[in-house]
Amino acid sequence: MGAGDNHFAAIFLDCGDTLIDERTEEKRPGSEVVVRADLIPGAKQMMDDLKARGHKLILVADGPRQTFINMLTHHGLWDHFDAHVISEDVGVHKPDARMFDAALAAAGLTRDDAWRTVMIGNNLSRDINGANALGITSVFMSWSTLRSHVPADLSEVPDHHIRSPSEFVGLVDHLETALQWRFRCAQR
Repeated sequence: MGAGDNHFAAIFLDCGDTLIDERTEEKRPGSEVVVRADLIPGAKQMMDDLKARGHKLILVADGPRQTFINMLTHHGLWDHFDAHVISEDVGVHKPDARMFDAALAAAGLTRDDAWRTVMIGNNLSRDINGANALGITSVFMSWSTLRSHVPADLSEVPDHHIRSPSEFVGLVDHLETALQWRFRCAQR
């Protein structure tokens, strides 16, 4: 983070019930591949705002690659991402550290840079646990009721909690102010 850089080094985003409403998923018959699904309210605006502000966005999602191509392309979001880290490609699912290492690498970062990244997701056991294990700032979005909102243990306690995508951009702005202060202190 240089003096003129006001952003996290990267923002990692889950897809299901973070961007896409999982309850609306339509799968190809006899397959796990989703052919279409609706966005959750505010997701498109959040992504447009993050992209317009110059954030490096990395998809970090579990499932078949074609699912995410289908859903995100349909809503004009696939190209908002600078990279796509998908479990089918990596060979493991979150919270496995290899998913987050792949996301860091896709952003041109290492584990030493994890504190300069943020992960937003809806799954405490996968998104939050995995981010926390590497020192990535974790943001739990509790928009959906499909999964537990109660951490099973301390590894699943998020750094921050929001209820909808509309809250995320403001939270990122707030966190970046704190990140800039931390960086300035580290330079002294």
